[in-house]
Amino acid sequence: MRDEKILQEVKSTLSQLEKLAPGHAIEVRVPPYAAIQCGEGPTHTRGTPPNVIEMNAYTWLALARGEQSWADAYAAGDIRASGARADLSAYLRFRIAP
Repeated sequence: MRDEKILQEVKSTLSQLEKLAPGHAIEVRVPPYAAIQCGEGPTHTRGTPPNVIEMNAYTWLALARGEQSWADAYAAGDIRASGARADLSAYLRFRIAP
């Protein structure tokens, strides 16, 4: 079961990320709440994209609020990322408000 408050915060912050990093080169997944595509670069049209980032909602919200750094979350294994562009640290220097 999904928490409605967390759902709204995840969707709101991911929407802001899309505005900060327009494009379709990176797929950001926060299951079971939402997934978006963002970031400049090659666009994929079928199958699994080459740049994928996945994390739980608590990790995403901590990153978006500036409560945790990308490097710390990645080192702790809280972020699964693959692909040359699978790094959002440049976009998370600014706090994303829910």
